[in-house]
Amino acid sequence: MELTTEQLMEISGGGINMGVYLAIGGLITFIIGVIDGYLRPLSCNK
Repeated sequence: MELTTEQLMEISGGGINMGVYLAIGGLITFIIGVIDGYLRPLSCNK
C-alpha cells in the first residue's frame, strides 16, 4: 500500500521531543556533578 502525499504530510516524527528530553537530562546530570564536585572535592588518584 502506498501513501498519498496528503497522508505523508500528516505524519509527524518524535525525534525532536526525545532530543529535548535527553538534553534536559544531560543538563541536570551535569549540574548535579558540578554541585557534588564543589561540595565534596576529591583528589585525583595518580
